[in-house]
Amino acid sequence: MKKTNQNRDKIIVVGNGQVGSSYGFALVAQNIGQEIGIIDINEKKAQGDAMDLSDALAYTSPKRIFQATYEDCQDATLVVITAGAAQKEGETRLDLVSRNLKIMKSIVDAIMASGFDGLILVASNPVDIMTQAAQVFSKLPHHKVFGSGTALDSARFRKEIAQLLDVDARNVHGYILGEHGDSEFPVWSHTNVGGLSIYEWVKDNRDIDEEALVNIFFKVKNASYEIIERKGATYYGIAVSLARITRAILNDENSILPLSVYLNGQYGVYDTYIGVPVIINRSGIKHVIEIPLNDSEKNKMCISYETLSKVRKDAFSALGIN
Repeated sequence: MKKTNQNRDKIIVVGNGQVGSSYGFALVAQNIGQEIGIIDINEKKAQGDAMDLSDALAYTSPKRIFQATYEDCQDATLVVITAGAAQKEGETRLDLVSRNLKIMKSIVDAIMASGFDGLILVASNPVDIMTQAAQVFSKLPHHKVFGSGTALDSARFRKEIAQLLDVDARNVHGYILGEHGDSEFPVWSHTNVGGLSIYEWVKDNRDIDEEALVNIFFKVKNASYEIIERKGATYYGIAVSLARITRAILNDENSILPLSVYLNGQYGVYDTYIGVPVIINRSGIKHVIEIPLNDSEKNKMCISYETLSKVRKDAFSALGIN
């Protein structure tokens, strides 16, 4: 068994496709982590990317980047799973369930066989169901297994509002909650820009109305389909989202991010992973933030919960997963 080095933050990336390789680049460009191990069925590509990324170190920060095996997970701080079948044009994220569940089991079994006891971050789609599967397969505590959830959707939401109002997206605060998929929804009741609610901005600006807000959400919900239709896949936005989550973990930030986490009563959701805002730090999920939703938003959360719950139960049952 490999000796654990508690003084270095090791990140293992499982899956070196477009998302995984973009995430690796984001880690290097943003000086996140001290070791990055890349696991992929295509070992030569993993080796090549490790070599290519290492060429940037003279302009970033010292870091060990290498083609890894599952044995390298043993002393990792964080394992990030991006592997799986990609969403195709005209296909929903939920269409990927049966294919990716089998892939997820083989990956998690191999990770846990190494003696791993760190945190698992899942980005494989459909992310809410894949994250719950990763927790079931790993048997790690719920707070140590979480998914990217609606982090990217919320970033898109903030960007669209910022463009509409002509302000910096970093000064827009709002969330997309629920499934990372077609049943997600915006929490307009708690969206604010510079301390003013979004409704105050609408009232004070004649060029903006509630129809414009509705159009914003449809742009957000359909963004992945639009991007896939144009370039075949989405990867830069999710890669940077994963890097942001990773930084919050390694720096023990207690940051608030909308992630796919296990709920058992909060928001009226039971025994299901779903996207909600949480406090995250080096230990994983510290606390779920339960935003008071209005009646319309509560109904949308219920729809999202029921959608995920049915698909998950059917898929787990078909594969004999308890």
